[in-house]
Amino acid sequence: MPVIFVNYRTDDEEGTATLVERELSRRFGDEKVFRASKSINPGSRFPQEILTAVRRCGVLLAVIGPRWLAARSADGYPALANPEDWIRREILEAFDTGARVIPVLVGKVNRLSRKELPPELEELADCQYRRLNHRNAESDLSRLAEDLVRIVPELSYAASDGAQEQFFRRGDPRKKSEAHKAAPRKVVHHRQRGGIGNVKGDFTGTFVSEPQGPVHTGSGDLYQVGEQHLGPQFSGEGMQLGYLGDNHGTVNQERERGGTCRSDGER
Repeated sequence: MPVIFVNYRTDDEEGTATLVERELSRRFGDEKVFRASKSINPGSRFPQEILTAVRRCGVLLAVIGPRWLAARSADGYPALANPEDWIRREILEAFDTGARVIPVLVGKVNRLSRKELPPELEELADCQYRRLNHRNAESDLSRLAEDLVRIVPELSYAASDGAQEQFFRRGDPRKKSEAHKAAPRKVVHHRQRGGIGNVKGDFTGTFVSEPQGPVHTGSGDLYQVGEQHLGPQFSGEGMQLGYLGDNHGTVNQERERGGTCRSDGER
């Protein structure tokens, strides 16, 4: 679902709108930014797709260049006065749904005044704007992206790792903490080496990792006997130990010093 809707007039600043959309998509993800010519698939119903996207967005960016106000409809009247003008319809829909509307003034375009706009759009002149100068495009777009993060906190963890660090470094530390809490947690898998114990988390129970000797996992007994009864031996200081498990009873151990070890405890 798009969070940012890029509103622009085709005959005005379409190239700038594309620049804005691509940079924000790079930072926040392609699915977070809507631009009609990019986001509407062939064969889709244009009016329905446009209205659905603008109703679901949190922010509408109105890209305004030098020809934005001067645009005319086919009948010669100002395009913004035409109820069928899509620029007008998108902005009014955003106001109706409570989205934040930010005018993005391109180059040296003057700030909008109420008297220049149709009565239905006068509210647009009251909205705080941002300016985009192509000579300072990188810094202006970075500032715009930071503004969007403050307005829509979910964008802070939708951003790429590098962008997140940039936002957090310049922003309020409390917002950083809140964003980290809201961000999805990563699952880290560790490989346990050696030892016997209980593990909690994705599984529970007793585990034995990389055992270096015989392991008894049954409910019965483990006997230590001479080598004539069972294979593996461990020797030290003249002592030989063997192991035999029958899974019943207690655990018995016998040692052999220079003699034969018997399973019945006799020498």
